[in-house]
Parts: sequence; structure tokens; C-alpha cells
Amino acid sequence: MYKLLLFVLMISVWLSLHLLQVEEELAMHTLYQGKYAVNRAAHAAAQQLDPVSLADGVLQIDSSAAAQEANRYLQANLMLDGDGVPLPDTFLKQPVEVVTFEVINADRGFPYTYRNAEYQYEVTLKRPGVVIIAKLSYPRAFGVLDPIEWKIKGAAELTAG
Repeated sequence: MYKLLLFVLMISVWLSLHLLQVEEELAMHTLYQGKYAVNRAAHAAAQQLDPVSLADGVLQIDSSAAAQEANRYLQANLMLDGDGVPLPDTFLKQPVEVVTFEVINADRGFPYTYRNAEYQYEVTLKRPGVVIIAKLSYPRAFGVLDPIEWKIKGAAELTAG
């Protein structure tokens, strides 16, 4: 009888460890998916040239067009609605919040080192660019891990010129 009890206990321990491993793999996949989405959004935003400045020979990013394009890319890559809320039947369950969106234009000297002490992020840009920091929460598939929340950081430069 004690062997049966030991067997059941060992199966439950093994199952818990297996669920923990699966949960960690899902968490890492979610982090990578979020990082790719933020990088793509930053790159797309950084390519939005201001046509008026371009006519004057100055490479400058149009801030409003960049914000729209970044949001569009985040929505498409993370399957979000217009408010950053995940669509029904998608993996993410919590809204994705863009906590920092900054366009660095020609009004600053280059190379320019962007620093954000609040989110512990630093990047050096050689041309006008965009910095995005988005908050993403892991939805916990099995509840084995504690809640995880990431501040995913991304930056991209204007590639024209």
C-alpha cells in the first residue's frame, strides 16, 4: 500500500515539474513574440519621414505617422484591438500598454544617447530614430509560475540617407 502511495506522490511531483517546464517555455515564447513585435513596430515607426522637412533636405520622422504605424504593427503582430486589448481567442489576456514612445529627431545632436532611468534603458542612435517600451503580461497557462510582467524595449533608426 505504501508503494502505491509513493507512486502517486512521485507522479504528482513529476507532473508538477513537467507543467513548470511547459509554463516556462510558453513564457519565453511570449517574451520573444513581444520583443519581435516591439522591434518591428519601432522599425516601421522610424521609417515615417516628414515630407515637409524632407523637401527642405532634412531627414526627420513624422511623430504622428510614426505613432500610428507603431500601433498598427503592434496590433497586427500581437493580435490586439485599437486600444491594445488582445482580441478574443488569442494567447494574450491582458492589455499591452506602450509606456514610452519617443521620436528622436534632428533637433538633437548625433550620435545621441537616449537614456531612460525609470526602465533602465540606454541606446545610442546615429540618426533620427524611435524608442518604444511596452508593458506585456504573461497570461499563465497553468498557474505554476508567479505572474510575469515584462517591459519590452526596442529602438530603430531611420535607414534612409
